[in-house]
Amino acid sequence: MKLSMYEATVPPFIRSLESLAAVLEKAAAHCEAKKIDPAVLVGARLYPDMFPLAKQVQIAADAAKGGSGRIAQVEPPAFEDNEVTFADLVARLRKTVEFLKTLDAAKFEGAEDRTCTWKTRKGEKSMQGMPYLLTHVTPNFNFHLTTAYAILRHNGVEIGKGDFLGTR
Repeated sequence: MKLSMYEATVPPFIRSLESLAAVLEKAAAHCEAKKIDPAVLVGARLYPDMFPLAKQVQIAADAAKGGSGRIAQVEPPAFEDNEVTFADLVARLRKTVEFLKTLDAAKFEGAEDRTCTWKTRKGEKSMQGMPYLLTHVTPNFNFHLTTAYAILRHNGVEIGKGDFLGTR
């Protein structure tokens, strides 16, 4: 059985974003239970030159909606990067999932050979759909998803592999 471009993008992104939302809700509960100002964790970084948790979540959401949208040739919604609380970040993830659920699988047909173009800090880049998904979108998404998880775990939030995978 052949895996479609839709099956390789939308369902895994939805599952991971929903798992991340659940992890963020656990982080909020952790802050409440331990009397920690939630802003401390929302602004936490693994290292001073890395993005804080909020930015990691924003980029993960943007990678999922932007990558899927480009592959399907559907303009994704633009979200301002103005989240400052766990509730704000969870809402952003939910809006991203809502967008992903609107994408029609038929829009992904033939996308493996379709040219996808996106902007980076260094300029514009283009790739065919399959390499774009496998070598850019998915690794970028997973990097920021994993980094968000690592920031919270490093700061004592009691989460494990099952939380990351969405099996808990």
